[in-house]
Amino acid sequence: MSQILSDHSDDSFQLYDLRVEVVCPPNERILCGAKPGDYFTLQGEMLHLPPGQGFSIYSLGAVLPLLAAKQRVTHPHDWMTTDAEIACPDPHCKSRLKIVRTGLRMFRHAEVTVVPLPPPNDEEEIRMARE
Repeated sequence: MSQILSDHSDDSFQLYDLRVEVVCPPNERILCGAKPGDYFTLQGEMLHLPPGQGFSIYSLGAVLPLLAAKQRVTHPHDWMTTDAEIACPDPHCKSRLKIVRTGLRMFRHAEVTVVPLPPPNDEEEIRMARE
C-alpha cells in the first residue's frame, strides 16, 4: 500500500467488482417480485442486469448506499469486510440481498475524473512510506 501512495506518478487504484444476489429461505414468499438467484453486478460505477431481469427499486435503494464502500479495500476486521447480507426493506419479507466481492479491477484517476491529484506532501509521503 505504501508503494502506491509514495509513488505519486502512479494514479491507479483498485475497486472490487460486486455481485448482488437475492437470497431467501426455502418456502418463503418474496414480496417484491424477485426470485431467489436474481442478481445484478457492479463494475466500477456501472450496474449491469442480466437480459430480461428487473430489480425492485426499493431493494436497490436498501443496498445502494453500501455498494461504494463494499467496492473498496477494507481492513479484515471491519464489518464492511465480513458482513454481506442486507435485509429486504419490506419488514414482512424474509429475503436478503447478498453482496459478494467477485474480483478486483484497476482504474486510473485521470481516466475517471478531470480533477487533478493534489501535489504530494513531502511529510505525508515520508510517513506513508514508513508504514
